[in-house]
Amino acid sequence: MRIFQNFITFQIGWFACVLGASTDKAWVGLVIAMIVVLFHLYSDDDPMAEVKLIFTAMLLGLILDGLLTSSNWLIYANQNGQSFVPPYWIIALWAIFATTINVTLKWMHSRYVIACIFGMIGGPLSFIAGKELGAVVFIQPTQALLALAIGWGIAMPLLIYCASHFGNTSYKLKSLTIGNKGTL
Repeated sequence: MRIFQNFITFQIGWFACVLGASTDKAWVGLVIAMIVVLFHLYSDDDPMAEVKLIFTAMLLGLILDGLLTSSNWLIYANQNGQSFVPPYWIIALWAIFATTINVTLKWMHSRYVIACIFGMIGGPLSFIAGKELGAVVFIQPTQALLALAIGWGIAMPLLIYCASHFGNTSYKLKSLTIGNKGTL
């Protein structure tokens, strides 16, 4: 039931952010994204681990989408001028995406190659859907989609690794103990 709930709340948040941006009401998406994140944290067993993961994803999104923003390969709706800083609704999307890593996408933990392939396909497809809904315009489609595939191909395994490292998963990395020397 939790997987279904997590999937649905992510979809609601994604559509709210994308449609809000495309209709000049990005603030609506931001409010709904905050509700999705707060609901997720409220219902999670280890909310502090999730907060770390969410902030890591937001920082990663700031970097990846900042590079895309400054490349002039695409332009986001509600983006005022060309800058390194992507619009806030994109960062909100990264936050709600992070809520899926330990729930809907938990099957992907420790499967880094699959996570990479998933990212290389899913990232660009999400942007294509956003383009169709009017939230992004591809100025240089080939370069933008290639950059998205590479960026998301790196981001997905990195987020999966972070989720394991932050401790909110049954796939948590095991420490190796050697005698009285402690753990590695």
